[in-house]
Amino acid sequence: MKLNGLHLLLTYQCTFECEHCFVWGSPWQTGVMNVEQLHEIFQQTRDVEGLDWIYFEGGEPFLYYPILLRGVQMATAMGLHAGVVTNAYWATSKADALIWLKPFADLIEDLTISCDQYHVSDTDVQLINYASAAAEELNIPLGVISVAQPEESSASEVIGHLPSGASSVMYRGRAANKLVSRAAHHPWDSFTTCPHENLRDPGRVHLDPFGNLHICQGIVIGNVFQQTLKEICEGYYSEAHPICGPLLKGGPAALAKEYDLAHGGEYADACHLCFECRLALREKFPDVLKPDQMYG
Repeated sequence: MKLNGLHLLLTYQCTFECEHCFVWGSPWQTGVMNVEQLHEIFQQTRDVEGLDWIYFEGGEPFLYYPILLRGVQMATAMGLHAGVVTNAYWATSKADALIWLKPFADLIEDLTISCDQYHVSDTDVQLINYASAAAEELNIPLGVISVAQPEESSASEVIGHLPSGASSVMYRGRAANKLVSRAAHHPWDSFTTCPHENLRDPGRVHLDPFGNLHICQGIVIGNVFQQTLKEICEGYYSEAHPICGPLLKGGPAALAKEYDLAHGGEYADACHLCFECRLALREKFPDVLKPDQMYG
């Protein structure tokens, strides 16, 4: 497995508790990276050939501002490209946003703001405007993540497109509990591929505060505090992985068949069936389907 990107889940904690969140971010979540862990992680990245992008995500990474800034500084000092994903809760005015972002100017090459109806009301949208204006003034490249409502995602199956700039809900994590009732459902055996992740050679993976390396959020392929990142990448064999192997053979439907799992017949999407299968298999594969934060 060859990596070009490593996405650090700096914390599972978030200012919001969005219904579509597949890492169950909330103000009550636990798990935060510290400086010593970041030093260890970046030491390990030196040995991974081809890895050139580091993203800082969450949860909400700006909640731990000094750790975030130090991490970005470490990444760029090593010649890595750095990006940050945020909900911009901190941009209470343009002047404030400039103060928050100025230390990142000339360091980060992408600031991605999560902005949709799940966690930004009409009155909060000004936060996004302030953050965007400040990023533009500081010449920080800006992107936006917007997730459509379930009804819009279902409609896209009929009309062929989502609202401009929006992506569809992936029904895993909290979305598998909160949003599936609003989505169109399909027969379980129609989900014969994993549509979102390259499980054989992903290119990028997520690393959480506990050292868990996720090939998809909640599917762990190793722990960097027990093995090095290089060792995990070199030792990963997708077909032998107890979850990825069946998924590669025939998607979530094959995962259900492989372990003879009871199922409800119809699901909102492939992620929904996969997540329900994984919930049923957590006791069987506790070292693979973790941590608890990923499963609510």
